[in-house]
Amino acid sequence: MLENDALLPPYKGSTFRGIFGLALKKVVCALKHQDCINCLLREKCVYASVFETSLAIADGKGKKRIAAPPHPYVIEPASSTKTHYAKGELFDFALVLFGEANDYLPYFIYAVEQMGSIGIGKKIEGKRAGFELKCVTTDSVNLVYSSDDKKIRGGGFTRELLIEELTEPVDTLEITLGTPLRLKFQNRLEADLPFHVLIRATLRRISSLFNYHGKGEPSLDYRGLVKRAKDVEITDSSLEWYDWKRYSNKQDQSMLMGGITGKVCYSGNLGEFVPLIKFCEKVHIGKQTSFGLGKIKITGM
Repeated sequence: MLENDALLPPYKGSTFRGIFGLALKKVVCALKHQDCINCLLREKCVYASVFETSLAIADGKGKKRIAAPPHPYVIEPASSTKTHYAKGELFDFALVLFGEANDYLPYFIYAVEQMGSIGIGKKIEGKRAGFELKCVTTDSVNLVYSSDDKKIRGGGFTRELLIEELTEPVDTLEITLGTPLRLKFQNRLEADLPFHVLIRATLRRISSLFNYHGKGEPSLDYRGLVKRAKDVEITDSSLEWYDWKRYSNKQDQSMLMGGITGKVCYSGNLGEFVPLIKFCEKVHIGKQTSFGLGKIKITGM
């Protein structure tokens, strides 16, 4: 619950991620002024494992054909583009954790509490909006933490992410991009979404998550899937490029970001691809997934 009026950007994922990083480092960092790259503790540090993942992961874990290990989390802000919030209003966001990051849940809850002390959004009369963390739930149902008693409940709050099997044929598919999607193909950002580009992105995401935060490389026919995806056609599209700005605390500057939003419809032999897309509905695809970018959803079959 907000303790002051707040001014937030239309897309809030980057804002939440930036303050979350500051708060988590404040909570767990043993060497406050030490750069992570030179820190002897980085392989056992909660902050480094979450925000400096490539530095924290020990040599030999995962397949090195993956350019960079994926961060073990995704922040999903509320879909509202509302920018002005009044004192006393409630707001929420989701934090999706992968692998060993689930073991650090108490640190993350405490870090979110500290976010409320640091404040979020643009300054109003010289001060950012503070807030109080009221509760944490899983799937908006099971209570994990409440500010009433300051206790974290036990229980099986995690679940294994699996690539489900689909036996029935599918010949049409509609995909909605819920947040801007940033994909590189042949070393350039794509402004449209051929089906094989979408499937390449899902396969990269699945492979990297399973390698670094799961049980290892999944048994998938990567080349065959991409080859067959090239036969799928786009039948309708309302995709468009969306630009937005974010401020990078690390680089101390504003950065122009862009991605595609909208809907796209495909036609072809789609059945074998549906489980891949459904898996990625939960984990996002593309670049900057930790901000919540690349949220996709099947909205028609």
